[in-house]
Amino acid sequence: MKEIKAYIRHDRAELVIQKLEEAGVTGMTLLDANALSEWADEDAFSFSIKYVQKYSAVVKIELVCEDEKSDELVNVIAEYGRTGKSGDGWIFVSNIEKSVRIKTGEINVIK
Repeated sequence: MKEIKAYIRHDRAELVIQKLEEAGVTGMTLLDANALSEWADEDAFSFSIKYVQKYSAVVKIELVCEDEKSDELVNVIAEYGRTGKSGDGWIFVSNIEKSVRIKTGEINVIK
């Protein structure tokens, strides 16, 4: 299993989510986040007293998928999240070692 975390522009989020669902994703987590400093969109950043540096608003998408599906989903995010400008974001892929279902306590060790 793989975990995919993607940080994308707000204005690309709706399209990326739609395309992920069309690719078979049935669940994901969406979070509003702030990209700081070098990650900030050079065309749309603001300065923050809270962060004491420049930042821009982004959407963080988190999802877990089968290993063989990860490249396809990364490609979907990259294709539909891309504008070609600085600040388009990042995608990170990690291995999942174990999952625990909170409701039942069921533990699934991933090999």
